[in-house]
Amino acid sequence: MSRYPAPDLNQLPDDIKAKVLEVQEKAGFIPNVFLSLARRPAEWRAFFAYHDALMLKEDGSLTKGEREMIVTTTSAANQCLYCVVAHGAILRIYEKKPLVADQVAVNYRKADITLRQKAMLDFAMKVCLRSHEVNDDDFPPLHAHGFSDEDIWDIASITAFFGLSNRLASFSNMQPNPEFFLMGRVPKVKPAQ
Repeated sequence: MSRYPAPDLNQLPDDIKAKVLEVQEKAGFIPNVFLSLARRPAEWRAFFAYHDALMLKEDGSLTKGEREMIVTTTSAANQCLYCVVAHGAILRIYEKKPLVADQVAVNYRKADITLRQKAMLDFAMKVCLRSHEVNDDDFPPLHAHGFSDEDIWDIASITAFFGLSNRLASFSNMQPNPEFFLMGRVPKVKPAQ
């Protein structure tokens, strides 16, 4: 369904193929973004290096769930079907809340999240939609919720990076894998032994 056909897995450079197979082993399927972007290996490497630097980092006070919350909320504002569905699935798993992704995608202000998370998403949405309006007054409310300046940089960077990702997914008509729709909503069925 993509406007650009995904390359054959066996034709990918060895490092990319190994990473895609690693993701397939962990997830049980290959998320479409991994193959879709692999048509341009140098860009794939840069994209996933920055993705991993933002989303897998261990320092700072943002949890993995909060990082996914930022992605889901801002991707909804950017009307990116792929990222809302895929990252919403990951969000449900990290937060162990089957409704949270739908809530933050539709209206995070009414979602079952903390005041700290609402402040984080208020700022992320400002960066997403009106970054030219960000000013010094935006920082004290975040500091009051325990966010450091480095955490604030992370919120803005995640928002900005996924703005790029949203646009790539949307223009190329990248579709979410069917597996994403049920992830974190229903218990995972383990194969019979």
